[in-house]
Formats: sequence, C-alpha cells, structure tokens
Amino acid sequence: MSHAERAQMTDTNNQPAGEQLPRAEFERAWQAISSARTIFVLTHANPDADAIASNLALTDVLARRGHAVTPALAERVVPGSLQYIPGVQYLVPALDLDITGVDLLLIVDCADLGRLGPVYDQHPDWFDGTIPIVNIDHHVTNSRYGAINLVDSTAAATCEVISLLFQELGVEISPDVATCLLSGIYGDTLGLRTASTTSRTVRVTADLLDRGANLGLIVDSLFRMKPFSTLKLWAMVLERAEMLNGVVWTEITPEMLATSGATSAEGEGVINFLAGIKGAKIAILFYRQPEGWRVSLRSIAEDVDVARLARVYNGGGHSRAAGCRLEPGLETRDRFLLDIMARINALERAPVSLLDEGYS
Repeated sequence: MSHAERAQMTDTNNQPAGEQLPRAEFERAWQAISSARTIFVLTHANPDADAIASNLALTDVLARRGHAVTPALAERVVPGSLQYIPGVQYLVPALDLDITGVDLLLIVDCADLGRLGPVYDQHPDWFDGTIPIVNIDHHVTNSRYGAINLVDSTAAATCEVISLLFQELGVEISPDVATCLLSGIYGDTLGLRTASTTSRTVRVTADLLDRGANLGLIVDSLFRMKPFSTLKLWAMVLERAEMLNGVVWTEITPEMLATSGATSAEGEGVINFLAGIKGAKIAILFYRQPEGWRVSLRSIAEDVDVARLARVYNGGGHSRAAGCRLEPGLETRDRFLLDIMARINALERAPVSLLDEGYS
C-alpha cells in the first residue's frame, strides 16, 4: 500500500452511535482491505465466539482472494468450546509475529486498542499509525481508533457487521464462512435470545443458513456439549454466589480452576445464568488473577446500561454485557460492589436510566 493510499484512509465516519451504516461505508472499508497485500487480522484478548469467528471469516475470504493474510490471537490456546470453528487451526499467537512488510492491520470485535491485551502492551509501535488500521466492530463503546472504522452498534455481533459487508458487496460466502459468521452471531446473542437481536439479525441468520452454515454444530459446541470440568467449576461458582440490593455476584479463583480442572473460559456462560435470577438488576463475575480482577457484567434490566458502568472503571462493552479490570485485593473488589449497589439504590429511588450522564 502506497503512502498516498494510506493518506486517503483518514477516517471520516462520524456516524452517530446507534445508526446503521450506509453502503458507502462498507464500500470504503472493503476498498481499503482489498488494496492491501499483506494483512494481519487481530482481535481482543480472552476471545469469545464472535472474536474468533470474525477473524477466521475474514481470513478465509481474503486468502481465497489472493491476500497474504495471517489470523492472530493474543493467546496461545483457543478455548475448547470454540475449536470447532472452521479455520481455527490457522490461528497463530500474535506475539510470535514479525510485522515487517505488513500493509494493513484488520482489527475485529475490539472496542479499543487496550483490549488487545499483551499484543498492545508489548508492541505499541504496531499501532502508532505507520500501518493503517481498519476497525470492524459493533460495540457502542468503540473508540474509533482506526484509519477506517466500520462500527455499527445496532448489530448484535461483529459477525453481523461482516455478514452485511459481504452481502452488500456481493462477496461469496462459502459454507465454512457462513458457519463462522453464524457462530459469532449465536455466541453474542446466546442463540438469538438477547435484547440485541433484531429482525435484521434474524434475516442475516436465515441468509447464512441458506448459504450452508452448520447450525447443529454451532448449537452443540456453544450451548449443549460441556466437559465435565465445566460442571464442576459451575457448581463451585454457584455455591459462592451472593445477592444483595439487586446485585448478584460470585467469583472464579485459581484454586477453583485447579480443583475442577477447568479453564477460565469454561466459566464464561455462568454469568448469563446469574443475570436471569429474579430480582437481580446486575450480575457480576469476578475472575481473580495475579494482576488483579477481571470483571464481567451482565444485565437484562432495561434501565441498566452495564457498558456505561464499565466505562467508569475504564472498561466497555454493550448495554447488556460489559467488562472491566480492577486492581488486586479484596478491598478493591468490595469497594466496586458497594459502588454498584449504591448506583442501583439511586436508580430505584429516582427511576432514571443508568444511561443518564449523572451516573457515568
């Protein structure tokens, strides 16, 4: 990619959050991607189905079109429940890569560069603007860090955005790519069950099924089939659950992982279960780690925006699913819980949405 082409990639997308993207934005992003010869595809640390599936769907399509494309992850191990996604065997650890000669960084399902974790921490020079970035995402908290930002916060998943990109521009979608894309949508919507699911999401799903997506494989892998270690971990997690003032919370510790033989990724689904408890405004899952707490937030209450709460702690996500990180220590965790409870109590005394600036 020439310097002139890079200069022309300066982002002009000032699309208000929540509005669907016009065709011109899809065309502009695709032109930038198509003009690059060597591409790294990156996604956030602790990847979920949408992150990995977005990465692999784009990798498959671009490789078939003759690009030298490398799908990369911050981690060295893909969560077991996601190893069915077509192309997963081609993922490589980003920290092992040499970025020399790369024309484009294609970053998917990542609201801000800090979410790249060790990749951003150890290689900040990758993101200094020398190599242009195309940012494809659906998080309302996306910081628009790319030269081009294809960000649609009305989409239920980044895989929905990519599906629309391919559909709008007539890009061929193979059965493997369709399975990737439907995996991301099903992962982020819990099988079309979250409030983020729209009629457009359902139409995209139908189109992907028509193109050969393997729904049975997706549902079995994401929701039905669980290792016994997951059952043992969930039992310990649920036993530790507490509820007070509309907040339900629990934790996963290194000791629990060692006892159950599970990975931390096997605990991801339990918070969605907790969010459905009657009377709960917010569900919180604390992951105790040496460097501090990783916090997952979920809510099905219409007047609670957990993404806004997460931003108070330099996190982000969606209105119904978000996360942040805290410094280590039980006092830090307890202060966080008290703060969340205070905000919930304030909400109940004065019924306004946690979207309001007074709660940010």
